Amino acid sequence: MRIHQAIAAGQYPNATKLAAEIEVVTKTIHRDIEFMRDRMGLPIEYDSRKFGYHYTEEVNAFPTLQITEGELVALLIAEKALQQYRGTNFEKPLISAFKKMESSLPDTISLNFADWDQSISFRTSAEPVLNLEIFDALAKATAGHQQLELSYRKPGSKQPQPRVVDPYHLANINGEWFLFAYDHLRKDIRTFVPSRIQGVQPTGKKFPRPEKFSVEKILRDSFGVHSAQGDYNVVIRFDAYAADYIREKRWHPSQELRELKDGGVELRLKLSSLGEIQRWILGWGGSAVVVAPPELIDSVTKAAQNLIANQRPS
Repeated sequence: MRIHQAIAAGQYPNATKLAAEIEVVTKTIHRDIEFMRDRMGLPIEYDSRKFGYHYTEEVNAFPTLQITEGELVALLIAEKALQQYRGTNFEKPLISAFKKMESSLPDTISLNFADWDQSISFRTSAEPVLNLEIFDALAKATAGHQQLELSYRKPGSKQPQPRVVDPYHLANINGEWFLFAYDHLRKDIRTFVPSRIQGVQPTGKKFPRPEKFSVEKILRDSFGVHSAQGDYNVVIRFDAYAADYIREKRWHPSQELRELKDGGVELRLKLSSLGEIQRWILGWGGSAVVVAPPELIDSVTKAAQNLIANQRPS
């Protein structure tokens, strides 16, 4: 870029002058100019009368981004996937980033975007309801290592409670946002749902993020976002109807599948908690049967009985 700016300004710089200004050896300048001419297609020539380089044609923009058609398609798909952030605080920086990439693209790539626009789409059935001001405050505090006091309402509670936290990480898991933070009341890392936060106030204190903190490690044995110190070997059998859906996805890193004679499939998982897997099993209705562990069999049975009881007409 520095070489381009000097040449485009009509200064007729030579390798010695450029090397001194950029603080590199002249061999590096010669190599960069060859790359700009041969790989980037810039019309660079050396003028022996003025002892420097110049452009033989007008160069409007420096092609800072080299990209293939396949990579451009991938970017288009990624942009469509990010449409769920329209109207959020992420929209402006995302649009800015894509515009910068667009302006840096060489003119040699042509693609019918209309065809791709009509061919690919993304849809989220249940979008989380977020207070954008609160979410923006959480994101900035997490990035800036700033301690916060939250007004947080737990599920089932009528009134919010004050919680002083060190926000470590914001994660979008299966379309839902979660804040992983050190809770000074619980003296441990806890998971908070941003949509349940009714107020955010900086405490004015900063904190060092622990080097050993890792969301991947925390969620390694979780079926979603909840993890505990338990160790459960979960076994679930699915009938032939649901078996194809089970085979089509990787539900958990630990999963193992075993084919059953009746066309069904047996799913085995190693988890640290059972709450989320219980709700997931209930979503399959009568197509899923829990084989192990006993406490999961009991909790699913009780939940199913409560469902039946609540559905009876009064």
